[in-house]
Amino acid sequence: MARPVVGIIGNPTVLNETYRVHAGGRMNTEAVAEVSDCVPLIIPADPSFVSIEDLMEACDGFLLTGGRPNVHPEEYGEEATEAHGAFDRCRDAITLPLIRACVERGQPFLGVCRGFQEVNVAMGGTLYPEIRELPGRMNHRMPPDGTLEEKFALRHRVSFTAGGPFARLFGAESVMTNTLHGQGIKRAGGRIVVDGLAEDGTPEAIYVRDAPGFTLSVQWHPEYRAGEDPVSRPLFQAFGDAVRAWAAGAAEPHRKTA
Repeated sequence: MARPVVGIIGNPTVLNETYRVHAGGRMNTEAVAEVSDCVPLIIPADPSFVSIEDLMEACDGFLLTGGRPNVHPEEYGEEATEAHGAFDRCRDAITLPLIRACVERGQPFLGVCRGFQEVNVAMGGTLYPEIRELPGRMNHRMPPDGTLEEKFALRHRVSFTAGGPFARLFGAESVMTNTLHGQGIKRAGGRIVVDGLAEDGTPEAIYVRDAPGFTLSVQWHPEYRAGEDPVSRPLFQAFGDAVRAWAAGAAEPHRKTA
């Protein structure tokens, strides 16, 4: 039986300063292919090329990746400022309605960093433009210098709700994570459950209340060495299990009519 397909939200970039492409990090494809055991498919996140209906039919689940551009604050009723950084309105136009459609349908997704923020905004929440400027908060941004290993090093602890889905998944009520983000949740969306907090109170793990499918999302980057890390591995394995369950259920009507 063919492995189910996970759509990996791509980000636009430019090669050799001239050639525009839709790109996806190798860490994401490795995590999906080797830990979730699904087929990774990079999605051009632009409504000029794909529709929500196209994506939901082509893919069994979605990895909502990180990315340098931020969700435009107009999506949560605020005006853009210099502190909000760069934007990707095309990605906003794909991911936000895709998340809402997946929640409604029960189709699984895993949100990471920007993807975590997209889930909150899609469900009616808001974001702070710069976490490190808030009183009592640490700097959650990627270190500007150092090796890849130093940039993705474990930097702070995340504590989970006792008995919640993350604590059950990890078998622990707190874990160490990396941190490479500037923005963060200001107000949680109406159905968003904040299930994990950093030491400074920053939301780091969420899910959608009463959603019929897998909606776990994290502010850190679990795709880094996902097969080796004791926190990343069970997260991507659980996501893969949810995608396989969805794919099996979606195929069932076809088997009955064959």
